[in-house]
Amino acid sequence: MDFSSALPTFLITLREGTEATLVVGIVLAYLIQAKQSVLQKWVYLGAAAGLFISSIMGAIAQKLIGGFSGTIYYLTKGIFSVAAIVMLSWMLIWMTQQAKTMRHQVQSSLEKAISSAEIRKAGWGVFTLIAVAVLREGAETVLFITGTLTPDQTQSGLAQYAPAIGCFAGIVVAIAIGIAMFKFGVKLNIRAFFQVLGVILLLIVSGLVITSLSAFDLANTVDKVFNPITQSYEFLDPPHRVVEWFTLGSQITDTSSILPADKFPGIIFSTLFGYSDKLYTTQIVSYCIFLSTMGTLYFRSLEGKKLFR
Repeated sequence: MDFSSALPTFLITLREGTEATLVVGIVLAYLIQAKQSVLQKWVYLGAAAGLFISSIMGAIAQKLIGGFSGTIYYLTKGIFSVAAIVMLSWMLIWMTQQAKTMRHQVQSSLEKAISSAEIRKAGWGVFTLIAVAVLREGAETVLFITGTLTPDQTQSGLAQYAPAIGCFAGIVVAIAIGIAMFKFGVKLNIRAFFQVLGVILLLIVSGLVITSLSAFDLANTVDKVFNPITQSYEFLDPPHRVVEWFTLGSQITDTSSILPADKFPGIIFSTLFGYSDKLYTTQIVSYCIFLSTMGTLYFRSLEGKKLFR
């Protein structure tokens, strides 16, 4: 059984989940320090609301893309992949820049929320702060994993649900990290932790460039048409392109004999970093441009250079 497809969902939910639990932990710690423990229930309610709404969004997105087939499926998959690239790239750079001041910003927002003399009004302020924070991370996660949670019929047993297992495991580990840090005082170099996950996430997002281009190419290719006379599908040779100018170009690499993408260990690189044993000009050029551009922005942000105000 192959569980390699669990790695991408595990890593993304681990990072997003850790960010959410950090915000929750900071708020809980601040409430205790400010002797406002009565508001802690609003923190848990906000976290539950954020998770619930994120789950609904995920179910709708999964149902949407899982209900399509053929051209519509590949087009939808490509669009979701592009949306994930944009959202995760923004999150990667923004979160890196905000990491140093995250505690201060959360506490500042919390001070405003609990400044009200009415406990109930202050509670709703805390609820909103937590719900939005958790929902933001959940929305980014949904964009990334949508379309990956459908059972893989080529696998057997639990391996069919590897991406879902990875998603669940990432959330559990993220929660465990949050609890360990804020309840048991475990000292974790959270900056180094996010930097390592950031580099891995950068490679994952770059791989989505290859995946999205492949999806758009498949959506753009019509290889069979329905013949009303014979009441059957007839294959086109060569296949017809809906948009003539869009093409992946000529094939540059073929590593199927050395590292096939559907066998171990190639399948790990394929599911994690978008590896393909057959790459085309447009894919390679786009990947290199994206990785070099985002890599430069990311490492500049690690150096403390402001890219966004």
